[in-house]
Amino acid sequence: MFQDTRPAELDASGGHDPWGPFRVASPAEGLALLRAVRDGQVPVVLSAPCGTALGVSLWAVDETQQRLNFSVDALAPQLPALLSADETVAVAYLESVKLQFDLHGLTLVRGAKSSALQSGLPRDIYRFQRRNAYRVRPRATHGPVASFRHPGWPEMALRLRVLDISIGGCALWLPGDVPPLQAGTLVSGMHIELDIDSSFDSAVRLQHVSAVGAAPGEQGVRIGCEWQQLGAPAERVLQRWIDRTQRRRHLLGLD
Repeated sequence: MFQDTRPAELDASGGHDPWGPFRVASPAEGLALLRAVRDGQVPVVLSAPCGTALGVSLWAVDETQQRLNFSVDALAPQLPALLSADETVAVAYLESVKLQFDLHGLTLVRGAKSSALQSGLPRDIYRFQRRNAYRVRPRATHGPVASFRHPGWPEMALRLRVLDISIGGCALWLPGDVPPLQAGTLVSGMHIELDIDSSFDSAVRLQHVSAVGAAPGEQGVRIGCEWQQLGAPAERVLQRWIDRTQRRRHLLGLD
């Protein structure tokens, strides 16, 4: 469930809780984190066990009613699967921290002009370091590139610059003249070319979109991605490349 930040599975027999170190300790702290997600208009990705995912935004934290309200497009095709799922998992990123929590009692509330998804306040919130491995920021030129088909325009082949990369995921630069990509989208086939000798393929989940630029005056957005079931051969290729890059930068005094 937690990809690269996933702790061990819970002990069904009721023994030691390995998720304990990642659990937010107090309800007050959990509410503060939810308010930060709301106030920062941080994208939230809702996922069902079947793999369906939808990007939403948290617009209300109702302490009195013990409810969360998410803005949503009532016509989104992912909604039926999310509403019928036994459990829904929410993921949001605050800077370098990944927040994850289960949502229960998810319901769609339709209004005259807008719609909302409502759920109870999460019982537990888990906080993880977003990427606990060395992260490489390649040079703007001659760096890694990601190639894949645009999810909304299958006839469009994209070749995007990789802004940074780690064993857990990567960030891509999407130019302003390219049709937008939505948070929560699963890209089933992405080819990562690290250099002339190193490349691999993986599925990725587009986790968040931000307006942080790559260079002054450059129009576009940053797409944060998380590997999905990165295979052992691909992981070895990536780890070797990261290790080589880290050693080279250390020798050159760049880190």
